[in-house]
Amino acid sequence: MQPRQALIALHAGALLFGLAGIFGKLAQATPWVIVCTRAGFAVLALATFMGLVRAEPWRRPRRGEAAQLGLAGLLLAAHWVAFFQAIKVGGVAIGTLGFCSFPAFTVVLEALLFREQLRRAELLQILAVTLGLALVTPGTGSATGAMAGLLWGVLSGLLFALLALLNRARSPGIGPVQAALCQNAVVALALLPPALPEAGSLRALDWLWLGLLGVLCTGLAHGLFVASLRVIKARTAAVVFALEPVYGIAFAWWVFAEQPTGLMLAGGVLIIAATLLPALER
Repeated sequence: MQPRQALIALHAGALLFGLAGIFGKLAQATPWVIVCTRAGFAVLALATFMGLVRAEPWRRPRRGEAAQLGLAGLLLAAHWVAFFQAIKVGGVAIGTLGFCSFPAFTVVLEALLFREQLRRAELLQILAVTLGLALVTPGTGSATGAMAGLLWGVLSGLLFALLALLNRARSPGIGPVQAALCQNAVVALALLPPALPEAGSLRALDWLWLGLLGVLCTGLAHGLFVASLRVIKARTAAVVFALEPVYGIAFAWWVFAEQPTGLMLAGGVLIIAATLLPALER
């Protein structure tokens, strides 16, 4: 893959990740069903990617690695359920911006768990996310659903930060695509009991949205991200993936007429800028 192709693949991956909230809202299903089917389709897509691209060898996880992958899968399931609950009750823009608080959570938890000193850029990142969330927070006269959506989104950001830290401690012997496949398999199995009774009532159109969510926004997006990192620097990838919420909010504006307010846009700019600070510092 040439650098230009890798950059295009990276932008395509960010776009597909940003569409996750759109497909989740289009599907008339509970978060349990959405996450379970998304994970199931993602497993198929990631397995196909591993078989066709052969970017990394499959290695049988040891007992400790299997336990770690299982815990990561449960965290991923909880994160996705919280995220799609945020989308359902608060809208794509509110839920996505709430989730984008995860860099601040990651910085704080990293400092606490790994005893790492906070740098100036990281302190600015925490401040920017806090101010951004304050601007995004609906006023007292706003619908309660928007406030609930923001809280669910922030919870999804906290859970994603915990997942990121757990993946940081993951054994390097397990490749990123295999780890994603195993974690998605855990998600699908864990949520199958509550999701199965409702799956029979899904419309054909709902299966289409959920299939696109799992194959495009999870399997293909992750594959593009991993493939591009073989050519693109991690710093560049971080900058490109900061556009993920921009894509999501723009499509929500177009598809659902979820027009953001001025304060929401200002808060969103602060939150998105916060994700760029560490990359720009290096």
